[in-house]
Amino acid sequence: MPPAVAHAKLTLSYPLYASDFDQQNADFLLVGGGGGEGRTGVSNKITLINASRKQTISEVVDIDLSKDEDSVTSLAVASSTESSVTAFAGINSSQKDQNAGKNEHLRSFRLEYPPKRRIDGSTGEEKGAQEYKGQTAPLGRASLFTPSVATRKETFQRITRLSRPCKINGGQLGAISTGLAPEGEIILFDAKTNGPMGPWVEARLPLGKGVEAADIDIIGLNNTDDGQDTPPGSFSVAYCTDYDVQMCKMTLKQTTKPELISAYTEPHPDTFAKKDRPKFRSLRFLTPNLLLLLQNRPDRQGADLLLLELSPNSQGRILGRKRLHKGIKAATALSVTHLSSTVSSNSTQHAIAVAGQDISISIFTLEHPLRPPFKGLKFHLHTILRSVHPLQITSLSFSTFLPPQTPQSSTPPQYIKLASTSIANTVIVHTLPLIPYPPPSQKSPKQRYVLTSPGRSDATQFTLSLLISTFAIALGAFLLQAFTEIRGGSPEYLGAKGWLSQNLHDRFAIPYVLENQMNTASTAISSLVDQATLSTSSLKTEATDAASDIKEALTNTPQQAKEAVSSALDAASSAAAELKQASDAYSSTASSSATSAVPSTAYHHIRDLLSRHHRHRREESAQGIPHMIIQHHEDDSAQGKLKAGFHH
Repeated sequence: MPPAVAHAKLTLSYPLYASDFDQQNADFLLVGGGGGEGRTGVSNKITLINASRKQTISEVVDIDLSKDEDSVTSLAVASSTESSVTAFAGINSSQKDQNAGKNEHLRSFRLEYPPKRRIDGSTGEEKGAQEYKGQTAPLGRASLFTPSVATRKETFQRITRLSRPCKINGGQLGAISTGLAPEGEIILFDAKTNGPMGPWVEARLPLGKGVEAADIDIIGLNNTDDGQDTPPGSFSVAYCTDYDVQMCKMTLKQTTKPELISAYTEPHPDTFAKKDRPKFRSLRFLTPNLLLLLQNRPDRQGADLLLLELSPNSQGRILGRKRLHKGIKAATALSVTHLSSTVSSNSTQHAIAVAGQDISISIFTLEHPLRPPFKGLKFHLHTILRSVHPLQITSLSFSTFLPPQTPQSSTPPQYIKLASTSIANTVIVHTLPLIPYPPPSQKSPKQRYVLTSPGRSDATQFTLSLLISTFAIALGAFLLQAFTEIRGGSPEYLGAKGWLSQNLHDRFAIPYVLENQMNTASTAISSLVDQATLSTSSLKTEATDAASDIKEALTNTPQQAKEAVSSALDAASSAAAELKQASDAYSSTASSSATSAVPSTAYHHIRDLLSRHHRHRREESAQGIPHMIIQHHEDDSAQGKLKAGFHH
């Protein structure tokens, strides 16, 4: 898990909608916003912020804009020098001017930097900048969009995007797009002129009725290692609508209209699937041949990052997809910055930040080749910043990383900064430390700076995961076998009983005795059943003999019959007592072994037999011998029931 990210927070007096770093100096950040036209107490402003410190940020200078005009809707830093910075902004004219057909939506400003810009590399603190109140100056304003013919004038400058200055001739291409226009439009212009004055529009790209550009990006072809033979001042422009990605190539001062190429179209769902399609939210160039797309799923079901490999004459193909964490139902902003690469290495890394509607920021890294083929591309999650602002995040901006020119052994720690703004008037700057790769200890000539160390290849990662899983399973099986041997639950293969001292062995080596107990209980129950069966057979024999004696006694004298019957019943009573003793022993063993309660039924029959015997002895004198003969047959029936119960 990466360490906590240092951040600094500043609360201004107006809601913020746009931000951008100086491309040549990461210590200065420009933000803009406001309350719009006619809102009492909420100003429209552009603020230059000193972001050189990790823990605190402060205002350097403000540009107070008219409250009779709209707020700042988009913003981009064009160029800078040691003493000033030039910026473009989208600001609508007043509603009165718009109704009159005049909307000077594109503005340019110059802001002076503090005179002392020396930075202490060890602390990142600027000296003497807090007390400075710089000078600002408007450079110009222009109306470049095609005038709206709608009754209600709502068109505004939704997007302002600028390329990096060309290293060869210093050329810089800018792009703006409409919002809430009856017919969408993109304007490409030369951003190196001294303000929006004169015929400086390079191209107009009509989008069609009801179609708007969700995002635009520009990359210079001559200042990248793309291996293409392009003239100086050449650029590649890409934009996305809800379902399509279009691109074109052009040069400054081009006399012909650029040719648009369909780079990708979101396919329609299957016939039986949902009718809605995911919508593109943002895009950024990673290389002239590789495009990063941000897409929101329908019905606020999440967001995805996509990698699109561009093809010169046909639609590109999706190389990879990364779904954002489940807390993000819809993404609201995207920012990308390129980290350093070396001439001798074909690999580089980009840092990617995505803001969600849940006020979180997810930061990823992508390691990829500078030139095709692009294989094995994989997003790596660096960190997730949660609850960054009180309310919705409106913009994200990475600073531009400028690699140090001195040897890395003598350079201070390197950082990139990530700024985010919110409608809650807050701006927060996070400072992300970079690390040299390969590490300085390896003394590699291909050393560069990265945010996250490049991961292993997929094959290496799979092999390593397989080995770790196999080792874990083998270790678990070994410990389980040793435990069962110590407890006596399995045959000894490892000899684990000898691993413990006598004290530990006596404490833990408790044998499993359940099987022996069940065998003992089964033997005892079988013995009791056999004994009860023998007792029943003996009782039957004695009762039969008693009946024979009674029949024989009928031919003798009454006194002899009485003695014979009494003798027979005593024999039956003795047999029943023996049977009761066997039943009691069986019940005691069966209770401890959780056996059936069937012998209890037999015992009740015996108890009834004895009860009848004693009752008959009391009634003997009154009823005489004939009744006793009848009772003998009843006792013989009870004996049959007893025997049936035992056999059951």
